[in-house]
Amino acid sequence: MTRVLIVDDEALVRAGLRMILESADDLDVVGEAEDGADAAEAVRRCRPDVVLMDVRMPRLDGIAATAAIRGLDAPPSVIVLTTFDLDDHVFGALQAGAAGFLLKDTPPRELVQAVRVVASGASMLSPTVTRRLISHFTAGDQPDRRHAARERLAGLTDRESEVLAEVGRGLSNAEIGATLFMSEATVKAHVSRLLVKVAAANRVQLAIVAHDAGLA
Repeated sequence: MTRVLIVDDEALVRAGLRMILESADDLDVVGEAEDGADAAEAVRRCRPDVVLMDVRMPRLDGIAATAAIRGLDAPPSVIVLTTFDLDDHVFGALQAGAAGFLLKDTPPRELVQAVRVVASGASMLSPTVTRRLISHFTAGDQPDRRHAARERLAGLTDRESEVLAEVGRGLSNAEIGATLFMSEATVKAHVSRLLVKVAAANRVQLAIVAHDAGLA
């Protein structure tokens, strides 16, 4: 069973999410929190595998709450929820270590599948969403960010840099393999090493660093 914690300040939203998630035999909603300020303690108490985190809450928003949760020992994966497709808060939450985001009007079947994907350790952001986020939030020339990103990539091999560039373009592992003539398993291994070398929490952060460094 995948254990899920719901964090949202609206009782009706929490009830709806609980109903959807508990319709799946392999998902178990183990707790709820009404605000981001209560999220970290709820994680300690309920020990979820995945947290569904609202972005906009009155006392502590989803960005700060996500950062607090990801700072815990053996933290759960976090999916942020938003009403808006390209909410500035979403980008901040991804930078804080969230595994991805969902719109609150996501169809129930897709919501359930997203929780399963994130619970497996993968990112649930599609390549299309990744590209849109990066292009929207990293537009413009920012020399300081570019310099910092290039410093983070200084220890990469040529092959790792090639893989990172394709991640930055928003390609999936299968698409990267086809582009670089590698097996999907080999691409996955390269991405795993990149996460460690670049000190990135997830694939989206890798893509952002690639974009900042001018690789994508």
